[in-house]
Amino acid sequence: MALDYPFPESLQPGRSQVVASGIRWLRMPLPMALDHINLYLLEDDDGWVIVDTGLGTRATQEHWERVFAEDLEGKPVNSVVVTHFHPDHVGQAGWLTERWQIPLRMTELEYFHARALSYRVESDGVPWQTRQFYHRCGMGEQALDTISEFFSAYAKLVQPLPPSFLTIEDGDTLRIGGHAWRVIVCRGHAPAHACLYCESKGVLISGDQVLPRITTNVSVTATQPEANPLTAWLRSLEHLLELPADTFVLPAHNLPFRGLRERLGNLLQHHEAQLITIEKACAEKARAAADLLPILFRPGLEGFELILAIGESSAHLHHLLHESRIERALNENGVYCYKTSGAARLEQDHRFDPPSDESTVA
Repeated sequence: MALDYPFPESLQPGRSQVVASGIRWLRMPLPMALDHINLYLLEDDDGWVIVDTGLGTRATQEHWERVFAEDLEGKPVNSVVVTHFHPDHVGQAGWLTERWQIPLRMTELEYFHARALSYRVESDGVPWQTRQFYHRCGMGEQALDTISEFFSAYAKLVQPLPPSFLTIEDGDTLRIGGHAWRVIVCRGHAPAHACLYCESKGVLISGDQVLPRITTNVSVTATQPEANPLTAWLRSLEHLLELPADTFVLPAHNLPFRGLRERLGNLLQHHEAQLITIEKACAEKARAAADLLPILFRPGLEGFELILAIGESSAHLHHLLHESRIERALNENGVYCYKTSGAARLEQDHRFDPPSDESTVA
């Protein structure tokens, strides 16, 4: 069944549109191939609640000022809810809360991740732990400059965060405009990504957890080199399958859509197909995470997309490793090489189609 897009026209930056009673959809620009982020305004009894904020740039602030002048119907902003710590979601949280003198609501893990990464500290170069991680992935020295730029960019894209916040947790209820919005914490893409579900409206604000046309990036990083985020992310998808089939999904990228269960099924199938592709490749010969990039992704990746791809390749390998579907050894060059285990000889070869060419950049 194809997904249904009730609002097929994309929005211009700084413009908003009503997509459900008491809910406005707006977009802010991003300086990359994925050129936008979707943000949402929820009408409260005496004001508005902002969900996600855009990058911490002057251009984003100017777009917000237009929204404040034209779309709030003379009512103030009451609070800001941020789904997770990535800069396109939390970048203006500090500015917005200061401008309106309002609280920020986030999960604890996401707030402190953002605080840690947003400190503007002068660096003496790439830490040895980061060098070791990417070396063990099979990445050459030429990638380290890109890696260094990637991590230093965070502080430049996030306005200083407020010194306090209000914690939201899985299962919490936010009362907004007389409606109950349940917090559903999903893991894998971020440590404790908060989705918001309103049963009475039949609406899920999914952030980056569920996107209709691209797959969410799920990465192992140098900060947690032995993490297993893909397992956590897949379990979170299975949890969302419990929501009604007709749920209207408001994602952070692409277009609002209906067809949540179809999309969740597609994502689960896509990743299992990727895992089987890796098993096949590693049955032929032992491979490093970097060796899988031309097998899993389109050619010519560089910069930001290269870092995301190596993280995603590692996430799939770690998932297989935890399921005992592959084995890992450190070779003579200090690179982790993976080989399909003798106990997992691809019994499911024909259950899934080959992996799609979906991008993984959110």
